[in-house]
Amino acid sequence: MRYIRYAFLAALGVVLISVSMANREAVTLRLVPEELSGLLGLNWSITLPLFVVVLGGIAVGLILGFVWEWLREHKHRRDASRKSREVVQLKREVNQLKDHKHKGKDEVLAILDEAS
Repeated sequence: MRYIRYAFLAALGVVLISVSMANREAVTLRLVPEELSGLLGLNWSITLPLFVVVLGGIAVGLILGFVWEWLREHKHRRDASRKSREVVQLKREVNQLKDHKHKGKDEVLAILDEAS
């Protein structure tokens, strides 16, 4: 399975490099359209290679998706944490009850009593 993963990552790398090499033309990204920039006084723009824009958009989308899922699954993580604390508490209580039940008995008899 490890080799399949390495082969997939290598193929993905080759595809990304070839797409990057094919899209090296410079594009200008503007915050607002040109007609609106004169009206608002904002003329923020940046010139980048096209592959940086495309790959950056993919990266931002992935990050936003991961954050969205992390926030969405918060209630499930909270419930799992609460239940694991409850399990620890119940185990502790069971051990205390066993100790109380077998208090004063021989250890071997207590172990045999637990097994039955």
